[in-house]
Amino acid sequence: MSFAFAPTATTAAALWAETADAAEALVAGEPDGIANMANLAALIWQAIPDLNWAGFYRFDGSELVLGPFQGKAACIRIPLEKGVCGAAARTRETQRVDDVHAFPGHIACDADSRSELVVPVVAGGRLIGVLDLDSPLPSRFTADDQAGAEALVARVAGALAG
Repeated sequence: MSFAFAPTATTAAALWAETADAAEALVAGEPDGIANMANLAALIWQAIPDLNWAGFYRFDGSELVLGPFQGKAACIRIPLEKGVCGAAARTRETQRVDDVHAFPGHIACDADSRSELVVPVVAGGRLIGVLDLDSPLPSRFTADDQAGAEALVARVAGALAG
C-alpha cells in the first residue's frame, strides 16, 4: 500500500486537523501498534514544520522505552520521574515546554532541542506511551499545536495499543 500526504492547511489548527485525518486513515485496519507508531512518526515528521525529533516512547509497565521515531538517535529508557516525557507519562497530562533547559530534570537527548511537546497516549484507561515532539526553536509549540496533537492522539490511541 502506498500513502501520499500533501497538506494544504495554512494555520496550525488546520494543519493538525489534516494530519489527524491522514493519521486515522493510515492506521485504519492495522492491528500492530509498533507499525502504526512508525508510520505516524513519519507522517508527523513530514507534516509538522520545525521539528528535529518526532516519535514515541512506549510504556513497559515501569518506564518509557524508545519506540519508532524520526530524527537523531535518542535516549532509550526514561524513568517516569525524569524529563518532559516522564512527566507526561506520570501525570497523563500533556507537557508543552517553551524552554527545555528551564524544565527541572530535562533529559538532553539532542542538545539542539529547545522546546518540546509531549502528549500521553492512553487507550482503554491504560497508558500506552507518549508522543514526543522536539524543536530546535524556542517556544515552537502553541496552544493550537497542543490541541491538535492531543486530538490526533485521541483519534489513533487504540491503534497504538496493539
